[in-house]
Amino acid sequence: MSMTGQHTFGLVAAFTALRKDLVHDEGPHISTMRNYRFAIVPYRPEEEFALRDHVRKLTHDLIGSGFVVLPISLQKLLLERVRAMGPEVVQRIVAMERATHARSPERGLEYLRSKLDPLIEGPDGIAADCSRLITDHARRHPEQADRMLAILGRAGAIYPFFRYSALLKHLDGRTANVPVVLLYPGERRDEGLSFMGIEPPHGDYRPRIYP
Repeated sequence: MSMTGQHTFGLVAAFTALRKDLVHDEGPHISTMRNYRFAIVPYRPEEEFALRDHVRKLTHDLIGSGFVVLPISLQKLLLERVRAMGPEVVQRIVAMERATHARSPERGLEYLRSKLDPLIEGPDGIAADCSRLITDHARRHPEQADRMLAILGRAGAIYPFFRYSALLKHLDGRTANVPVVLLYPGERRDEGLSFMGIEPPHGDYRPRIYP
């Protein structure tokens, strides 16, 4: 089997197992810990479009089973936070990043990181936006508390600023117990998960990793 075929099979296995656990007779079972309902679906970055097809099919199947599904784009949340800074601030940041990058690409990236990290990291970063969307979602559909799912995607679009472990840490206890699945561009290694297949593997094994 080709490497592409192997990767595609991995996505099929992951989403088959995920769907089975979500539609469990006793409610979603994506974690062995009752109060920690997070799971991760890793995929290779070049499989982005294949992944979206699987997400669409899963969403369609779940809705047919009476679920309410909330898709959340991490890229969109970051862009909303950047726009909220105002056009003049954004223009100054862009101009400074370009000037710094011209002298040193590494310093340009670090400058940009210094401006974006506060928007992304910590309990008041993107985790707060995700928490707000998920808890609002749960409040609007109280009758479907056991038939609800949030899917966090487009993490690769905010590389190299995003850290999934920090996001899940700050989401813990702030999702109204709604199951949350993070679509993770990267690869699984013995030591853990490598974001984008570039970053050192991270060994946080609390979330269920599919398949």
